[in-house]
Amino acid sequence: MSDSSSGSSWLERLGKVFSDEPESREEIVAVLKEAQSQDVIDADALLMIEGVLGVSEARVRDVMVPRPQIEIIDATEPLESILETMLESSHSRYPVMIDKEIIGVLLAKDVLRAVVKGELKTKEDLQNIYREANFIPESKRLNVLLREFKSSRNHLALVVDEYAELAGLITIEDVLEQIVGDIEDEHDVEEDECIQKRAAGAYSVQALTTIEEFNQFFDVQIETENTETIGGFLGVELGHVPVVGETLETHGLCFRVLKATDRRAELFEVKPVEEQVIEVTDEQILDMQEQKI
Repeated sequence: MSDSSSGSSWLERLGKVFSDEPESREEIVAVLKEAQSQDVIDADALLMIEGVLGVSEARVRDVMVPRPQIEIIDATEPLESILETMLESSHSRYPVMIDKEIIGVLLAKDVLRAVVKGELKTKEDLQNIYREANFIPESKRLNVLLREFKSSRNHLALVVDEYAELAGLITIEDVLEQIVGDIEDEHDVEEDECIQKRAAGAYSVQALTTIEEFNQFFDVQIETENTETIGGFLGVELGHVPVVGETLETHGLCFRVLKATDRRAELFEVKPVEEQVIEVTDEQILDMQEQKI
Protein backbone atom coordinates (compact mmCIF):
# COMPACT_ATOMS: atom_id res chain seq x y z
CA MET A 1 0.00 0.00 0.00
CA SER A 2 1.45 3.37 -1.01
CA ASP A 3 1.91 6.27 1.38
CA SER A 4 -0.61 8.31 -0.62
CA SER A 5 -3.33 5.66 -0.36
CA SER A 6 -2.59 5.24 3.35
CA GLY A 7 -2.85 8.97 3.89
CA SER A 8 -6.09 9.09 1.95
CA SER A 9 -7.56 6.32 4.07
CA TRP A 10 -6.57 8.11 7.27
CA LEU A 11 -8.15 11.35 6.06
CA GLU A 12 -11.32 9.54 5.11
CA ARG A 13 -11.61 8.00 8.56
CA LEU A 14 -10.89 11.33 10.22
CA GLY A 15 -13.44 13.06 8.03
CA LYS A 16 -16.07 10.47 8.92
CA VAL A 17 -15.49 11.07 12.63
CA PHE A 18 -16.01 14.81 12.27
CA SER A 19 -18.94 14.47 9.89
CA ASP A 20 -20.76 12.30 12.44
CA GLU A 21 -20.06 14.69 15.32
CA PRO A 22 -23.25 15.91 17.04
CA GLU A 23 -24.06 19.51 16.30
CA SER A 24 -26.67 20.13 19.02
CA ARG A 25 -27.69 18.96 22.47
CA GLU A 26 -30.54 16.99 20.96
CA GLU A 27 -28.11 15.09 18.75
CA ILE A 28 -25.82 14.43 21.71
CA VAL A 29 -28.74 12.97 23.66
CA ALA A 30 -29.74 10.88 20.63
CA VAL A 31 -26.20 9.45 20.42
CA LEU A 32 -26.23 8.72 24.16
CA LYS A 33 -29.59 6.96 23.93
CA GLU A 34 -28.25 4.84 21.11
CA ALA A 35 -25.22 4.01 23.24
CA GLN A 36 -27.51 3.03 26.10
CA SER A 37 -29.60 0.80 23.82
CA GLN A 38 -26.35 -0.96 22.83
CA ASP A 39 -25.42 -1.40 26.54
CA VAL A 40 -22.37 0.87 26.14
CA ILE A 41 -23.67 2.92 29.08
CA ASP A 42 -26.40 2.01 31.57
CA ALA A 43 -29.71 3.79 32.11
CA ASP A 44 -28.58 5.56 35.30
CA ALA A 45 -25.53 7.00 33.52
CA LEU A 46 -27.74 8.22 30.67
CA LEU A 47 -30.11 9.97 33.10
CA MET A 48 -27.23 11.65 34.92
CA ILE A 49 -25.63 12.90 31.70
CA GLU A 50 -28.99 14.25 30.56
CA GLY A 51 -29.29 15.92 33.97
CA VAL A 52 -25.90 17.59 33.55
CA LEU A 53 -26.94 18.92 30.14
CA GLY A 54 -30.21 20.16 31.61
CA VAL A 55 -28.49 21.97 34.50
CA SER A 56 -26.50 24.07 32.03
CA GLU A 57 -29.77 25.28 30.50
CA ALA A 58 -32.09 25.52 33.51
CA ARG A 59 -32.38 28.59 35.73
CA VAL A 60 -32.93 29.03 39.43
CA ARG A 61 -36.63 29.85 39.03
CA ASP A 62 -37.19 26.41 37.50
CA VAL A 63 -36.22 24.44 40.62
CA MET A 64 -36.33 26.81 43.60
CA VAL A 65 -38.63 26.27 46.56
CA PRO A 66 -41.30 29.01 46.16
CA ARG A 67 -41.85 31.45 49.00
CA PRO A 68 -45.21 30.00 50.18
CA GLN A 69 -43.42 26.73 50.97
CA ILE A 70 -40.60 28.37 52.95
CA GLU A 71 -40.66 28.36 56.75
CA ILE A 72 -39.64 31.92 57.63
CA ILE A 73 -38.59 32.96 61.12
CA ASP A 74 -40.15 36.19 62.35
CA ALA A 75 -37.38 37.91 64.34
CA THR A 76 -39.95 39.81 66.40
CA GLU A 77 -41.41 36.61 67.87
CA PRO A 78 -40.38 35.46 71.37
CA LEU A 79 -37.43 33.10 71.56
CA GLU A 80 -39.63 30.22 72.75
CA SER A 81 -41.95 30.66 69.78
CA ILE A 82 -39.04 30.69 67.31
CA LEU A 83 -37.56 27.52 68.78
CA GLU A 84 -40.96 25.82 68.70
CA THR A 85 -41.37 26.72 65.02
CA MET A 86 -37.97 25.24 64.21
CA LEU A 87 -38.74 22.10 66.19
CA GLU A 88 -42.08 21.51 64.47
CA SER A 89 -40.86 22.11 60.91
CA SER A 90 -37.52 20.26 61.27
CA HIS A 91 -35.76 22.11 58.45
CA SER A 92 -32.02 22.72 58.46
CA ARG A 93 -32.01 26.39 57.42
CA TYR A 94 -34.42 29.27 58.02
CA PRO A 95 -34.54 32.78 56.55
CA VAL A 96 -35.02 35.35 59.32
CA MET A 97 -37.21 38.35 58.55
CA ILE A 98 -38.33 41.59 60.15
CA ASP A 99 -41.35 43.04 58.35
CA LYS A 100 -40.38 42.43 54.70
CA GLU A 101 -36.62 42.50 55.14
CA ILE A 102 -34.42 39.41 55.37
CA ILE A 103 -31.82 40.03 58.06
CA GLY A 104 -30.06 36.68 58.07
CA VAL A 105 -30.30 32.89 58.00
CA LEU A 106 -30.57 30.54 60.97
CA LEU A 107 -28.96 27.11 60.73
CA ALA A 108 -30.53 24.42 62.89
CA LYS A 109 -27.09 23.03 63.73
CA ASP A 110 -25.97 26.43 65.05
CA VAL A 111 -29.06 26.67 67.26
CA LEU A 112 -28.58 23.13 68.55
CA ARG A 113 -24.92 23.79 69.34
CA ALA A 114 -25.83 26.96 71.24
CA VAL A 115 -28.56 25.16 73.21
CA VAL A 116 -26.24 22.29 74.16
CA LYS A 117 -23.55 24.73 75.34
CA GLY A 118 -26.09 26.75 77.32
CA GLU A 119 -25.37 29.83 75.20
CA LEU A 120 -28.92 30.41 73.95
CA LYS A 121 -30.97 32.15 76.63
CA THR A 122 -32.10 35.42 75.02
CA LYS A 123 -33.06 36.86 71.64
CA GLU A 124 -29.69 38.60 71.56
CA ASP A 125 -27.96 35.21 71.83
CA LEU A 126 -30.00 34.05 68.83
CA GLN A 127 -29.07 37.12 66.80
CA ASN A 128 -25.39 36.39 67.41
CA ILE A 129 -25.62 33.17 65.41
CA TYR A 130 -27.45 34.55 62.37
CA ARG A 131 -25.61 33.70 59.16
CA GLU A 132 -25.31 36.26 56.38
CA ALA A 133 -27.96 35.84 53.70
CA ASN A 134 -26.80 35.05 50.16
CA PHE A 135 -29.11 36.62 47.56
CA ILE A 136 -29.29 35.54 43.90
CA PRO A 137 -31.61 36.46 41.00
CA GLU A 138 -34.24 34.08 39.63
CA SER A 139 -32.52 34.14 36.23
CA LYS A 140 -29.16 32.72 37.36
CA ARG A 141 -28.21 29.51 35.55
CA LEU A 142 -27.97 26.39 37.68
CA ASN A 143 -24.49 25.44 36.47
CA VAL A 144 -23.19 28.86 37.52
CA LEU A 145 -24.88 28.54 40.91
CA LEU A 146 -23.41 25.06 41.38
CA ARG A 147 -19.91 26.42 40.86
CA GLU A 148 -20.61 29.16 43.40
CA PHE A 149 -21.88 26.61 45.91
CA LYS A 150 -18.76 24.49 45.39
CA SER A 151 -16.40 27.42 45.89
CA SER A 152 -18.08 28.65 49.07
CA ARG A 153 -19.16 27.07 52.35
CA ASN A 154 -22.68 28.46 51.92
CA HIS A 155 -24.95 25.89 50.28
CA LEU A 156 -28.18 27.87 50.45
CA ALA A 157 -29.21 30.98 48.54
CA LEU A 158 -32.28 33.20 48.84
CA VAL A 159 -33.88 33.97 45.49
CA VAL A 160 -35.16 37.47 44.77
CA ASP A 161 -37.38 38.66 41.95
CA GLU A 162 -37.03 41.72 39.74
CA TYR A 163 -38.36 43.89 42.58
CA ALA A 164 -35.72 42.55 45.01
CA GLU A 165 -38.43 40.77 47.01
CA LEU A 166 -38.06 37.23 48.30
CA ALA A 167 -39.29 34.76 45.68
CA GLY A 168 -37.94 31.49 47.07
CA LEU A 169 -34.85 29.64 48.16
CA ILE A 170 -32.56 27.03 46.66
CA THR A 171 -29.96 24.68 48.11
CA ILE A 172 -27.11 22.69 46.61
CA GLU A 173 -29.30 19.61 47.11
CA ASP A 174 -31.95 21.11 44.81
CA VAL A 175 -29.35 21.56 42.06
CA LEU A 176 -27.79 18.11 42.50
CA GLU A 177 -31.24 16.50 42.34
CA GLN A 178 -31.50 17.76 38.76
CA ILE A 179 -28.54 15.52 37.95
CA VAL A 180 -28.95 12.44 40.13
CA GLY A 181 -32.68 12.52 40.87
CA ASP A 182 -34.48 13.05 44.18
CA ILE A 183 -32.27 12.91 47.24
CA GLU A 184 -34.38 11.85 50.21
CA ASP A 185 -33.32 12.45 53.80
CA GLU A 186 -34.87 12.07 57.22
CA HIS A 187 -36.59 15.48 56.92
CA ASP A 188 -38.34 14.83 53.61
CA VAL A 189 -42.11 14.61 53.84
CA GLU A 190 -43.67 11.19 53.42
CA GLU A 191 -46.02 10.89 50.46
CA ASP A 192 -48.94 9.98 52.74
CA GLU A 193 -48.74 13.36 54.50
CA CYS A 194 -51.01 15.12 52.05
CA ILE A 195 -51.69 18.25 54.12
CA GLN A 196 -48.95 20.18 55.92
CA LYS A 197 -49.12 23.32 58.02
CA ARG A 198 -47.07 26.26 56.81
CA ALA A 199 -46.44 29.78 58.03
CA ALA A 200 -49.06 32.52 58.40
CA GLY A 201 -52.04 30.18 58.58
CA ALA A 202 -51.32 28.56 55.20
CA TYR A 203 -51.17 24.87 54.30
CA SER A 204 -49.59 22.94 51.46
CA VAL A 205 -51.94 20.35 49.99
CA GLN A 206 -51.05 17.63 47.52
CA ALA A 207 -53.33 17.45 44.50
CA LEU A 208 -54.00 13.75 45.15
CA THR A 209 -55.58 14.53 48.53
CA THR A 210 -59.07 13.05 48.57
CA ILE A 211 -61.96 15.46 48.80
CA GLU A 212 -63.22 13.56 51.84
CA GLU A 213 -59.92 14.07 53.68
CA PHE A 214 -59.79 17.72 52.58
CA ASN A 215 -63.34 18.42 53.78
CA GLN A 216 -62.65 16.85 57.14
CA PHE A 217 -59.39 18.74 57.67
CA PHE A 218 -60.66 22.20 56.63
CA ASP A 219 -64.25 21.70 57.83
CA VAL A 220 -65.79 22.52 54.44
CA GLN A 221 -68.38 20.80 52.26
CA ILE A 222 -66.90 20.44 48.78
CA GLU A 223 -69.10 18.15 46.69
CA THR A 224 -68.47 16.86 43.19
CA GLU A 225 -69.45 13.77 41.20
CA ASN A 226 -66.70 14.07 38.61
CA THR A 227 -63.57 13.47 40.68
CA GLU A 228 -62.37 12.18 44.03
CA THR A 229 -59.31 14.39 44.52
CA ILE A 230 -58.89 18.07 45.33
CA GLY A 231 -56.66 18.51 42.29
CA GLY A 232 -59.38 17.14 40.04
CA PHE A 233 -61.98 19.37 41.70
CA LEU A 234 -59.92 22.51 41.09
CA GLY A 235 -59.26 21.47 37.49
CA VAL A 236 -63.02 21.21 36.95
CA GLU A 237 -63.62 24.56 38.66
CA LEU A 238 -60.99 26.31 36.53
CA GLY A 239 -61.98 24.56 33.34
CA HIS A 240 -58.38 23.67 32.42
CA VAL A 241 -55.20 22.16 33.80
CA PRO A 242 -54.06 24.46 36.67
CA VAL A 243 -50.81 26.34 36.08
CA VAL A 244 -48.21 27.49 38.59
CA GLY A 245 -49.18 30.77 40.26
CA GLU A 246 -52.87 30.50 39.37
CA THR A 247 -55.32 31.19 42.20
CA LEU A 248 -58.94 30.34 42.90
CA GLU A 249 -61.20 31.37 45.78
CA THR A 250 -63.98 28.99 46.74
CA HIS A 251 -65.65 27.68 49.92
CA GLY A 252 -63.96 30.43 51.94
CA LEU A 253 -60.50 29.25 50.94
CA CYS A 254 -57.88 30.62 48.58
CA PHE A 255 -56.07 28.01 46.48
CA ARG A 256 -52.74 28.85 44.82
CA VAL A 257 -50.95 26.43 42.51
CA LEU A 258 -47.39 25.81 43.72
CA LYS A 259 -46.35 22.95 41.47
CA ALA A 260 -47.77 21.62 38.22
CA THR A 261 -46.86 19.93 34.95
CA ASP A 262 -48.41 20.32 31.51
CA ARG A 263 -50.80 17.48 32.36
CA ARG A 264 -51.79 18.00 35.98
CA ALA A 265 -51.38 20.04 39.16
CA GLU A 266 -49.31 18.50 41.95
CA LEU A 267 -49.26 20.89 44.92
CA PHE A 268 -51.39 23.78 46.21
CA GLU A 269 -51.15 26.41 48.90
CA VAL A 270 -54.44 26.71 50.77
CA LYS A 271 -55.38 29.41 53.25
CA PRO A 272 -58.53 31.18 54.43
CA VAL A 273 -59.74 34.04 52.28
CA GLU A 274 -58.75 37.28 53.96
CA GLU A 275 -61.71 39.38 54.95
CA GLN A 276 -61.63 42.89 53.58
CA VAL A 277 -61.78 45.56 56.25
CA ILE A 278 -63.78 48.60 55.19
CA GLU A 279 -62.52 51.76 56.81
CA VAL A 280 -65.15 54.37 57.57
CA THR A 281 -64.11 57.99 58.07
CA ASP A 282 -65.57 60.37 60.64
CA GLU A 283 -67.22 62.35 57.83
CA GLN A 284 -68.98 59.22 56.53
CA ILE A 285 -70.25 58.44 60.02
CA LEU A 286 -71.68 61.94 60.35
CA ASP A 287 -73.34 61.66 56.93
CA MET A 288 -75.00 58.38 57.91
CA GLN A 289 -76.23 59.90 61.19
CA GLU A 290 -77.67 62.90 59.36
CA GLN A 291 -79.46 60.62 56.88
CA LYS A 292 -81.08 58.75 59.75
CA ILE A 293 -82.24 62.04 61.28
